[in-house]
Amino acid sequence: MSLNNQVLDRPISQELPYVEANLTYLIPMAEKPVNYTYEPPPGIPRTNATYQTHKLPIYNARSISENISLDQEGFAFTEHHTSVRNFYDEEEVRRVYYPEAEQLLKEVTGATKVVIFDHTLRNAGKSKPGENNIKEPAKRVHNDFTAKSGYTRARLELAARGIDDIDALLKQRFAIINVWRATAQPIQESPLALCDAQSIPLTDLVAGDLVYRDRVGETYGVTYNPEHKWFYFPQMHRDEALFIKCFDSAEDGHARFAAHTAFEDPTSPANAPPRESIELRTFVFYPA
Repeated sequence: MSLNNQVLDRPISQELPYVEANLTYLIPMAEKPVNYTYEPPPGIPRTNATYQTHKLPIYNARSISENISLDQEGFAFTEHHTSVRNFYDEEEVRRVYYPEAEQLLKEVTGATKVVIFDHTLRNAGKSKPGENNIKEPAKRVHNDFTAKSGYTRARLELAARGIDDIDALLKQRFAIINVWRATAQPIQESPLALCDAQSIPLTDLVAGDLVYRDRVGETYGVTYNPEHKWFYFPQMHRDEALFIKCFDSAEDGHARFAAHTAFEDPTSPANAPPRESIELRTFVFYPA
């Protein structure tokens, strides 16, 4: 048995401090879930999916962070200083933060090539749908890509960047990893919960269409299972980073899909400022 399993099996994880919080899961359905990213045409609902909350323990993983890995649990945590002054400055994020994150990912994963293909800022206080690109925290259990859309999005983004030998790149092992970070003061409101990928059977993952104005993506909704094991890193600040594996082309036992969600922390002060965070979405190509 690996050290990771010894640390994270249920008896030991129950010794960690935890909070109990409601997590929002997809209710199983016959048809394929559909979610629109914009206000759909009249008569079409924003989503055909329904959701239900379940109260679960979410364990504080700070004391075991060195035993958690992207390949085992599907997420990882590290301290990492950023030189970015203003994360709301798009030009600075691309000029300063993208290269920082690219280098960090190479160090953490051993990747030979990293391609950062988009980023999302979240702040419920500044989010104005239709007016800016700042979003609210996502409070449904989900995974950003599926076994199918990992390849589809990779091909689309690599082609858009004029990268050669896409077929060869996609034949070697690659992953889609989000780099998640607080952008202001330590996070108190709507922290991020991460589900140990080893505790999620594939049957709990439900592929759904994510409809944009110009394309249709595919993400996983997640149905409830009491065996899911949830963790979080409370009070994250600017000089810490989380990695979330949303897809891995390897099917040999590595973690492939780490479900995650924002949640309402019952210990959060009533007057806590809105969570401010950024996530980068990246392709990470491993050595052949």
